[in-house]
Amino acid sequence: MNLVEKQLYHAPRNNRYILLISAVLVVLFAWSITAVNIENLEQSGMSIAGSILKGIISPDLDLLLATGTQGVAYLLVETIAIAFLGTIIGSILAIPLAFFSASNVVPKPVAFITRLLLIFIRTVPALVYGLMFIRVTGPGPFAGVLTIAVISIGMLAKLYVDAIEDLDTSIFESMTSIGCTTFEKIRYGIIPQLFSVFLSIMIYRFDMNLREASILGLVGAGGIGAPLIFAMNAYRWNEVGSILIGLVVLILIVELTSNKIRTKLVRG
Repeated sequence: MNLVEKQLYHAPRNNRYILLISAVLVVLFAWSITAVNIENLEQSGMSIAGSILKGIISPDLDLLLATGTQGVAYLLVETIAIAFLGTIIGSILAIPLAFFSASNVVPKPVAFITRLLLIFIRTVPALVYGLMFIRVTGPGPFAGVLTIAVISIGMLAKLYVDAIEDLDTSIFESMTSIGCTTFEKIRYGIIPQLFSVFLSIMIYRFDMNLREASILGLVGAGGIGAPLIFAMNAYRWNEVGSILIGLVVLILIVELTSNKIRTKLVRG
């Protein structure tokens, strides 16, 4: 019997652990199935689903190719603008919060309190923020920008913290030994290590915010979501198809572009 076989036979048996986890998963799956009620699937629902598919196959080309403020192209540009500006604002606001959350930069009590704040920010759904800001600023793109900015802070700060805590601190010791000032340490020691990582995280978040901006239009926070829900409520399925086609094309383009940029940033 060779060494590998000895190790195999002496390995701990986890059969009870595997059976327990499997039983828990089966129970959770069965409990989740009880929430599915097929009886609510009415005949009208199937006909509406068919109408949506028919609208995608035969979209309203006048709406899809229109260049005015009611056209799909303009609404998509507005959605991109909301997502982009909200991402920039959220990224900037997340940087100081990230440094206050990093235990290797500030005392642990300060980091703990800041992380609790970020958890609270991430807990509230985007639509709730959207409804709140609409009450403050009124319906329109500005409420969408503020909503995107706030919902971006929690995730961005969390990912920023991971990058900050992985900083190579030996560089700071070397810079201190040659008499560098605090500004020089930040400029030549911190920024080069964090810039590409932060930028990659921002691009990833922008990709997510583009979808969030589309949904926020449903509550009147600008973008293409409002015309989509109005068209669905009015059963104008050709317009629904045009808007969905525009959204799919836009998200595919942004997805491919952002993936290429992030790959270059990470790999150098």
